[in-house]
Formats: sequence, C-alpha cells, structure tokens
Amino acid sequence: MEKKKMTMIRWFAVAFSIMMSAIQVQSDGSNHKYKAGDQVPLYANKVGPFHNPSETYRFFDLPFCSPAHVKEKREALGEVLNGDRLVGAPYKLDFLVEKDSEILCRKKLTKEEVDQFRNAVTKDYYFQMYYDDLPVWGFLGKVDKEGKADPTEYKYYLFKHLHFEILYNKDRVIEINARTDPNALVDLTEDKEIEVDFMYTVKWKETDIPFEKRMDKYSSTSSLPHHLEIHWFSIINSCVTVLLLTGFLATILMRVLKNDFVKYAHDEEAADDEEETGWKYIHGDVFRYPKYKSLFAAAYGSGTQLFTLSIFIFILALVGVFYPYNRGALFTALVVIYALTSGIAGYTASSFYHQLEGTNWGNVDWTVDLGRDPLELCSRTLPYVPGTLMHGNGHEVELGALACSDGSMAGKNSKAEFQAPCRTTKYPREIPPLPWYRGTLPQMAMAGFLPFSAIYIELYYIFASVWGHRIYTIYSILFIVFIILLIVTAFITVALTYFQLAAEDHEWWWRSFLCGGSTGLFIYGYCLYYYYARSDMSGFMQTSFFFGYMACICYGFFLMLGTVGFRAALFFVKDEEKLYAKHRSHLQKEESEAEIGIGAAFQVSFKIRQKKSIISSVSG
Repeated sequence: MEKKKMTMIRWFAVAFSIMMSAIQVQSDGSNHKYKAGDQVPLYANKVGPFHNPSETYRFFDLPFCSPAHVKEKREALGEVLNGDRLVGAPYKLDFLVEKDSEILCRKKLTKEEVDQFRNAVTKDYYFQMYYDDLPVWGFLGKVDKEGKADPTEYKYYLFKHLHFEILYNKDRVIEINARTDPNALVDLTEDKEIEVDFMYTVKWKETDIPFEKRMDKYSSTSSLPHHLEIHWFSIINSCVTVLLLTGFLATILMRVLKNDFVKYAHDEEAADDEEETGWKYIHGDVFRYPKYKSLFAAAYGSGTQLFTLSIFIFILALVGVFYPYNRGALFTALVVIYALTSGIAGYTASSFYHQLEGTNWGNVDWTVDLGRDPLELCSRTLPYVPGTLMHGNGHEVELGALACSDGSMAGKNSKAEFQAPCRTTKYPREIPPLPWYRGTLPQMAMAGFLPFSAIYIELYYIFASVWGHRIYTIYSILFIVFIILLIVTAFITVALTYFQLAAEDHEWWWRSFLCGGSTGLFIYGYCLYYYYARSDMSGFMQTSFFFGYMACICYGFFLMLGTVGFRAALFFVKDEEKLYAKHRSHLQKEESEAEIGIGAAFQVSFKIRQKKSIISSVSG
C-alpha cells in the first residue's frame, strides 16, 4: 500500500512538472501593451533554404551584425522540437519610434564570409524573426539570371537595407512587415573582401484592427474561397466513397448472410445430404487465439493509445489552441498527451493479453518499445535532429514509462474475460488452398486503397503545411476527413474478414489488423510522390529528415488504423457468431419440439388402434 502511494505521488509530481513545462511561452511583454519609447521584444529565430523547411540554422551562423553578448531566449519543449532557436535580434524597434536608414553596423566581410552569404543566396535562404510574438520573414538576397544562359555568369547580391512597417492600435502592436530595398545591394559574385553598411528603416502606421484579430491575417489564406472549394470537394468525394462502399457491403453481406440462413433453415434431409461449407464449417476455429499473442496485444495497446492521442489533439485543435504561430504548441501537446496516455496503452495491452490467456508478461516491454523505438531510431540515425526529441524531454519519457507500467499492472489484475459466443475446438482445422488474390499482401493492397483514396486530396494540404510554408487552420474539415477515414477502414476490413472466413480461413486476427493498417503504407507511398513531384526539397539532410520522420508517422497510422480495423472485425465476427448460434439453437429447439410432437402422435395412434382391437374382439 505504501509503495502504491509513493508511485502515485511520483506520477503526479512528474505530471505536474510536465504541465508546467508545457505552458505557452509568450513574449517578454506578457500583456502586449506598450508606451511610446518602450522596448518591444524582437527575437531572431533561424535561417535556412526556403525549399527545405526542415533544414534550419541559428540566425548568427551567418556573419550578420551581432551584439557583443547574444541574449538567448529560454524556450519551451515544443519550440525546441520545432527547431526554434530564439536570440535577441540586433535591430531596435522601440514602440512608435521611427527610424530612417539607421546604420546597424559597418562590417568588413572576409572572403570566407562572402562565400557563406553567396551560398546562402544561391539556396534562397530566408530569415525568420518574432516581434511581439508576430512572425517576420525576409530573403537574404537574390540571384540575377536575366539574359544569362551560363550559370557562371550569374550575379549574386545581398540585401543590406531592411524596411520594417509596423501597424499599431493604441498601445498594441497589430502587424509587422519586412521588405528589402531592391536598390541597396551588395555584389557577392567575386571572392574578395567587401565593406558593407547594414541599415534598417522603421515606419509606424495606425490601424483599427483589434488586437484579438491580429492573427487572422495568417489563418485567412487557408480559408480563401478556392481553397475551401477544394476542401469541400475532398469531403464530398470521401462521402461518396463511403456511401458507395456502404451500399456495396450492405448488399453483398445481406445477400450472403441471407443465403447462409436459408441453408440453416433447410429441411433436415437436405441438411444431412449437404456437406457443411463456409463460415459454419469452421465456427469452432473462428475464435482460436492468434499466434504471437504478446506482440499482437502490444500492437493493439499502442494503436489504442495513438487513437486516443489523435482524439485529444483534434479536441484541442477544434477549440482553437493551435492558432497560427503559437510556437511549438502542437509538438508540446503531442509529447505531453503521448506520455499521459501511455497508461492506456499499457492497460489495453495487458488486459487484452490476459483475455487471450497469455502467460509471458514481457509484453509490457513490447508495448513501450513499439511506441518509443521508432522515434529513438530516428533521433540516433539523424544526428542533426535535436537531442531533445528523446533525452531532452526526460520527464515525458519517465512519465510515459511509469504510466505504461502502472496501466499494465492494472490490466494484468483486471477480471475481464474474452467472451466468445461459441466454443473453440481442441485442434485447428486445416486451411484449404486459396487463390493468390486471397493472400495477405493482395488483401492489404485492396484494404488500403479505398481509405487512402478518401483522404489523398486533404493529404496534399497537410504535407504542404508540415513540410512547407502553408498554414493549415481548417481543423473542422480535417476532423470530418478523419472520421471518414475511420469509417472506410472499418467497413473494408469487415468485408475482407467475412470473405476470408467464408473461404474457411480462420486466421483472421492478424489479417484484419494488417489490412486496417495498410493505409499507412499507402501514405508512405504518397510521400515518395510528394517529395519528387510536388516539392522542391533536396539535399541529404532534408531527404533523410523527411523520409525518416514520415516513416515514424506512417508507422503510427499503421498501428492506429490496424487497431480500428481489428476492433471492427472483432465486433462483426462476434455479432455474426451470436446470430448463427441463436439460429442454430432455434433450429435445434424446433427439431426437438417436432420430435416430441411425432412421439405424441405415435402414442395417440397406438391407443386408438388398441381401442379398436378391443371393441372388435368384444363385438365378435
């Protein structure tokens, strides 16, 4: 008892520390109200190639004008995972203070520094800053290719004059824009030392936009009419797919099940002459436990956790937590909720393993490893990925392992039993030879194609947001597409499971999980298409980052949708077996009643004949 109390105290202590670390980080001016001349916080964030959004570097990795002491801003977990590295910017943009061609610094660039800037301009480097929590972007320079066919003749220029235009409403900053002066250029074409005067201009303009709506500018792009038309077309396409699939499955299954019931209701002589085939032939093997029960239970538990995680993330998104440029909020929520829901994975896996009459309780380790190892593999194989992903967030990892362990113990001690509608025979029946298209891989291909076709249009916008510079804010539409994905996955898995059992193949447990999760493989296939056909990403770093982390995401989809498919198939199989069992018991009852009726009729007939014989003998 004392040990249990200590465990609970430890659990709550770690959870509290995580929630404290997950508090949204705001600017130094926490109330965002300023007086004339007040210093407004301006932080330089990162620089990097525009077409490789994941390849980012610290702002002062390039030889900009830097102060003697660089002030680093303390960041939350989500900001670090997002690649943010905020430091104090050299520009001074005090509230309502205008400046015209203010010299930031006069710097003599060496040949090496000129080469650094030239390489950055060649790769379309951009910079990002935050002014009072508002994002600011700009390009470092430009390449003059006009009228030049030979790349050796290209001219490379660095922008040296930055214009800031800031909108304010009374004592609040509403908007900031940065543009470069096309006439203030520094020629970087030749490898020689250059003396540069870096300058900036600040202009203030009043606006009537309220402070509460200053972020609407960044979310409005995803709500433009032509974008909304595409999103709604995607939903209509998905709904049509669901309706067609539902109608098709309902027609097929009702017809097949009706034929099965007719066979059950057939007269006794026909039933004796007819050999049993299909599902009813193997009903004693339908609930035979799968192979590798420990691994199956662990995958089922991890998938249940990921499904719960997705629901919580959608709830936060729908209530407006993930507004544009809420730095690191999504990553913080993912890590914290993943850790807190680890108990669900442990409990579900252990409870289900207990129902399957498992005895090797090492499946707890399987459950933890299934969710953690892919991320750990990525963090170890991609050395430039922030170490925070695995070991910087030690509290989250500790809480996740602790919650999973506690959930596993609770699941192990649960009294739940697997309620099978019929008894399982002692020895399994031999599975007959089946055609190639009834194999696991062809079935997975069929099962994954339909759910993927229902979401592939929306996938482009998600990829353009995660691996590009688009802003995605229509979470309600995304939630509808997610629900459609779950419905299609469940329906197609149920259909394939029925046809598998009808072919007298009773090993449906793993098959239903693999068929449900196969959509994750299609999503990873879409990654290849998106990378080579729809994006301009390049380079070993960006390529390995993209495919490595998309492999982790698709693996998560595989576990989650596999769990959805298996649960739907299990519900269907149990329900149908109950119907068959009920129908069989009804037929047996009718047969017994008929036998009783026949016996009674024979007795009455015998008594009548006996009375007739007595009367005839007396009359004689």
